[in-house]
Amino acid sequence: MSATVEHVLELMSGFGAVTTRKMFGAVALYHAGLIFGMVDDDVLYLKGDDALKPEFEKEKLDQFSYESKSGGRTAMSYWRAPERCLDDSIEMKLWCRKSYEAALRSQKPAKKSITKTKPKK
Repeated sequence: MSATVEHVLELMSGFGAVTTRKMFGAVALYHAGLIFGMVDDDVLYLKGDDALKPEFEKEKLDQFSYESKSGGRTAMSYWRAPERCLDDSIEMKLWCRKSYEAALRSQKPAKKSITKTKPKK
């Protein structure tokens, strides 16, 4: 685990239990089973949605994107975390909570399984 990820996890301890998993060269950050952030190239990105996007934009924070196979850029729903989060555990907790709430809002509803029953004889 990189020093950056260890530092981020230490600052997030006030938010609650955060687990990690490698994901396409980055490290995904999970809370209560939901991904709400990631660290890529030693940069912390936090989950956003339409409700949280204005706060990221107000802070002039970059949206995470990657180069697709076709050569274009693909943007994801993650934005660079404010720098002050990396120095202040209270700010980190606040932004983690906002990003986790965005992750909750963006969850797709579970598909209902259809059970077929045999006709009665």
